[in-house]
Amino acid sequence: MSNAFRLYASYMVHISCFTGGIAQTNGYLVESSQGNFVVDAPEGFAAWVKKSGVMSVEALLLTHQHFDHCQDAAAVQKEFGAKVYSFAEFSRELTLEFLMGFVSGTRFEVAAFEVDEILEGRDEIEVAGLKWKLAHVPGHSLDSVTFYQGELGLWFGGDVLFEGGVGRTDFPNGSSALLMEGIKTKVLTLPDETRVLPGHGGETTVGDERVGNPFLTGL
Repeated sequence: MSNAFRLYASYMVHISCFTGGIAQTNGYLVESSQGNFVVDAPEGFAAWVKKSGVMSVEALLLTHQHFDHCQDAAAVQKEFGAKVYSFAEFSRELTLEFLMGFVSGTRFEVAAFEVDEILEGRDEIEVAGLKWKLAHVPGHSLDSVTFYQGELGLWFGGDVLFEGGVGRTDFPNGSSALLMEGIKTKVLTLPDETRVLPGHGGETTVGDERVGNPFLTGL
């Protein structure tokens, strides 16, 4: 996915999506007139960003630390000097790499990275000249956090909400009740036209999911 530049007042933004790794995870490159940043870092993402010709990346926003979303976080940090924003410090309990190794029968390890900005307890950050509202939406993962920019109508949600689906809750510390309550109170309260840029699959909108997502019936 690559979207044409969108103009809001004097602010221009271009969003490109890379999909990689065994879970076909989305990583987003956001280029703007005020600076560049990325959202999540699946396997192969750092090389893709570099190949795109981008020379600087201000920040890496992690929606959560499951392995498929942060496999290239250390590489992005090293290659571009990007500040890493995450709900919690780097944790191998959060990455689920031990579970992945057990299931696959092979050694599996996420390269450690430094978290520069802890997001727990915060409701807003400023990145690339814009303020992003934060919402903690556990259920899929204890550390799931979403990023919303109302003026541009953008919502990066990781594995909270998908086109026609929601995040799975059968991982350790998963909770369907928590996830659905978070979606009801922190996602479906956003304007219908809000663009949903998920961790897997294609782009959608809050309005489309409100009326067409079978998992949200009755919310």
